[in-house]
Amino acid sequence: MKGFITKLRSIPLELIFWIGSLLAILTIQPGTEAHFTLCPLDHLGVGWCPGCGLGRAMNLLVRGDFEASWSMHPLAMLAYGVIFHRIWTLIKNLKTTHNYG
Repeated sequence: MKGFITKLRSIPLELIFWIGSLLAILTIQPGTEAHFTLCPLDHLGVGWCPGCGLGRAMNLLVRGDFEASWSMHPLAMLAYGVIFHRIWTLIKNLKTTHNYG
């Protein structure tokens, strides 16, 4: 049991965050109007934000609805690329060195 806990503590928090964020994106229901948001511009009543819709667009992309994903936010594919690259880098650093930066 101690070995498992030691290995769990050696996993960088950023890696857990990125994997968790991908899992959270999969649970989004993109068709609903009322959704939870952390956007400060939306809370201030500003109608347009460059980041709003990115999570829903990423969900639509996974579901295969490419046209709706592109119309909601055209950078969804790039966001997946950045997240997967960062996850890959963290795992590679975890295997080779213990420097998670």
